[in-house]
Amino acid sequence: MLVTPSALAWPSGVAALERAAALGAEVIRLPADRLSGLPDAYRDAKTTMAVVTASPSRRRLQAIPPSADWRFDLAEGCPAHCSYCYLAGSLAGPPIIRAYANLPEILAELPAAVGQGRITSLSPNRAAEGTTFECSCYTDPLAIEHLTGSLAASISHFGAWDAAVQLRFTTKFDAVGPLLDLQHNRRTRIRFSVNAQAAERHEGGAPRMAARLAALRAVAGAGYPVGLTVAPIMRVPDWAAAYERLFAEVALALDGIADVDLTAELITHRFTPKSKEVLAGWYPGSPLEMDEAQRARKMTKFGSVKWVFPKEQMAEMRATLQAALARRLPAARLLYWT
Repeated sequence: MLVTPSALAWPSGVAALERAAALGAEVIRLPADRLSGLPDAYRDAKTTMAVVTASPSRRRLQAIPPSADWRFDLAEGCPAHCSYCYLAGSLAGPPIIRAYANLPEILAELPAAVGQGRITSLSPNRAAEGTTFECSCYTDPLAIEHLTGSLAASISHFGAWDAAVQLRFTTKFDAVGPLLDLQHNRRTRIRFSVNAQAAERHEGGAPRMAARLAALRAVAGAGYPVGLTVAPIMRVPDWAAAYERLFAEVALALDGIADVDLTAELITHRFTPKSKEVLAGWYPGSPLEMDEAQRARKMTKFGSVKWVFPKEQMAEMRATLQAALARRLPAARLLYWT
């Protein structure tokens, strides 16, 4: 772990250092805030965390459709080794994890945005969620919670916030024990990234699906609103049956829990030229399909290119998966397909 001087000016920075040291991790106190001498090798970078402070530009809220009204970041980077990682090409430099120690300054940016979003704040279908704030766009906050404590602090903050607001995050991890007794007041929706069994081969370093579903049951039992982030949806062998089986396993995991508030987000696999290049360097020989000849070229709203499934395949997959979701999890609210 690397810790900057400015991070140590915040209690959470000191606490992260102490937690890392207690776990036997090497802790290096940097002489200045500038990160230098970072490991270039992928594996070394993936096992390096830098505790830093978020600059004013990093604390500025951004719209994050179609998931939520606003995005704020507790950290950037993730310790998992997913060969389809959508962060590849999005974050510059070696894939180290940067965790932010100045959480009070980050949370202080949120009140001004209440009621100002365009995804849930003004949506007739999702207005009951209030103004939504997503904190897992560039990280998996549960994966590093044992070091940062930022996720529990954010959940408690939203639980005590007397406003029509909701914290949202997605995780592939299962260490939810420290979250179960928090006073969340149902203002945090915990979503689990789930996929068909054949896709698990692409998710190195993350708990297996059975562990994630057990964690889903635990947080639903603790009264949290929950969700499924089914991503990235792939045309794995016998894909229709594979995803129907996944929804049946979710139904079994939630069986017997009263008043489950469940949502689903269905996200198909896509890649960009830059992410393909980065992933090929990180995971040489990966069997992940990233063949432009099998895809359709699509322009993003930012004018860049991404490769998605062809229109006919997308229509088939959408109809099939939405029908399976309705059969197996009829109480689930589908938020979007993309």
